[in-house]
Amino acid sequence: MTWLMIFSLLAGAGGLLAAGYFSWWMKRHGRGTAKMQEISRAIQKGAMAFLSREYKVLTLFILLMALILGFAIHLYTAFAFLFGAICSATAGYIAMRGATHANVRTANAAKESFGRALRIAFAGGAVLGMSVVGLGLAGLIVAYYILTLIFPTSDMPVKIVAGFGFGASSVALFARVGGGIFTKAADVGADLVGKVESNIPEDDPRNPAVIADNVGDNVGDIAGMGSDLLESYVASLISAMTVGWLLYGGIGVILPIAIGGAGILSGIIGSAFVKPSELKGTDFQQQTQKARSALNRGTFITIGLTAVVTYFLVAYTIGQIGIFISVLCGLAAGLLIGLITEHYTSDKEAAVQNIAHASVRGAAPNIISGLSIGMASAALSAVLVCVAVYLAYYFGGLYGVPMAAVGLLAILSIILSIDGYGPITDNAAGIAEMAGMGTETRHRAEALDSVGNTTAAINKGFAACSAVFTAFALVSAYAQVAGFKFVNLTHPPVLIGVLIGGMMPFLFCSLLINAVGKAAMKMVNEVRRQFREITGLMEGTSKPDYTRCIDISTRAALKEMILPSTLAVTVPLFLGLVLGAEAVGGLLTGSIIIGSMLAILMANSGGAWDNAKKFIEAGNLGGKGTFPHKNAVIGDTVGDPFKDTAGPSIDILIKVMSIVSLIFVGLFI
Repeated sequence: MTWLMIFSLLAGAGGLLAAGYFSWWMKRHGRGTAKMQEISRAIQKGAMAFLSREYKVLTLFILLMALILGFAIHLYTAFAFLFGAICSATAGYIAMRGATHANVRTANAAKESFGRALRIAFAGGAVLGMSVVGLGLAGLIVAYYILTLIFPTSDMPVKIVAGFGFGASSVALFARVGGGIFTKAADVGADLVGKVESNIPEDDPRNPAVIADNVGDNVGDIAGMGSDLLESYVASLISAMTVGWLLYGGIGVILPIAIGGAGILSGIIGSAFVKPSELKGTDFQQQTQKARSALNRGTFITIGLTAVVTYFLVAYTIGQIGIFISVLCGLAAGLLIGLITEHYTSDKEAAVQNIAHASVRGAAPNIISGLSIGMASAALSAVLVCVAVYLAYYFGGLYGVPMAAVGLLAILSIILSIDGYGPITDNAAGIAEMAGMGTETRHRAEALDSVGNTTAAINKGFAACSAVFTAFALVSAYAQVAGFKFVNLTHPPVLIGVLIGGMMPFLFCSLLINAVGKAAMKMVNEVRRQFREITGLMEGTSKPDYTRCIDISTRAALKEMILPSTLAVTVPLFLGLVLGAEAVGGLLTGSIIIGSMLAILMANSGGAWDNAKKFIEAGNLGGKGTFPHKNAVIGDTVGDPFKDTAGPSIDILIKVMSIVSLIFVGLFI
């Protein structure tokens, strides 16, 4: 079976080569006028400055945790942890560079060609998608083999792969939390003062927070999302490798890695089919439909190819058709969760349009309608996950559940490429507005951005679903290693663990939303001050101080990310040392149940509020500047920390607690 490992390693390297190719192809296109390049440089400089300062803070945590792992567990776990952290941080850096180079080129291409602009934006997203899966898979294989040779011990495979995943998780947690606070502080401040109080357009260059807002799209939805889903990808492989090692030995370790390699190669092929036919004119509906069709075509081809190759891999290795069906359950769940999310968040669907119509009556009806839609979407998503988990277990046994998670995340290369497309088009629309590129260019950019809003919402639903599967699989691995078959809710320590686990997502969200609120208030005051004190700013004869707003978001993000991120690591450790391994099993159970539902509610409510605002801005119900529009902006402002800060961060919370528990289970027993 050595050839399967070589195949998977080459597939991971192929993902990195594909990321390099997409970056090269994208950079061949022009960056436009001097004004466009100036705006792009400001966004790029702000994004990279934030990432640099965030990584300095994160380095201290990584080094401290590596020392703890080295003394408390083993040196091989500490080395794997460091390697996982380096891979995750590298993926975030590469993705950020790709996105900040693609935004201005997308805007420039939109002057002449809708189809070329879409391909450039997708290429920028593919730098994110391909580098994440390439680094994740190749990094895990390299860590596994090198440390296996250096430290040949019986429990080593579990400890090595778990250590690698913990390193990736740590970077993901800080990147997602810090990036989410940064982006929403800037976004809320820009919208409240710019759109609502001063009645100026979105992305107006007179707004001091507008560059910080565009920077935030990159640090939150590119670097943060990249590290987040690299962690999900690695964690799904780790859970399957761990259970596979315990049940099947070496072949159970190799199979999920090989399926991951098949998914990367399928994603590269699927990416080649994301080519919309060119359109004449500026019909918004036709443009958005063409963009959706092109992106969906790439996804469906990737899913089909992955399923076919997986069948032959399972037949060649395990030889059990039930395991193949379990993988299909994960693939189907990923597709269906996207369709459910689109139903609740697309501006073409009744759910979002109902929120827009509620805005006619006021801000409160808008918010009530958005919350109810998020709750309904969580219910339907929960039923889907239950069916998928049951079928995966029925056909594949205990190994089937983590293999379903592997199936779900095997198509991550194309999913994450499409997700990266969203913030790039959002930046491109902003650059088009700030550089005064004209109505037609702005119209094309907004059509691309509208699709990006929906794809971002779909992929947040995908991330939440993947978190459930991954965390469930990690809990299965934890129970296997700990030596118990079920969580006994009649045992008081276990019940305490369940309650604390259910409480953690609420406490976590409270800290993050409060952080966004405090930072946004500072941003609001700064924007008001500049409008008041800078002579000629509103008339457009002088420039705002963009740097000051970027610094406010940066300082707030770095300060406020520490406490919630630390809780994710310390709570399972404390509970395990005080109440034991079964109490931690209860903690993980409670966090998965409550956290997954809360994450889906927040992601879909936020996405629906955002697209209800876009629906009105497209000319419906009176259009921009009207009473319904201002109410929709307020709803979107509430949804911002829901969908881009707290909601996505819950996904990492439940996975970090699971993988920390798996690493330290020996201390709890």
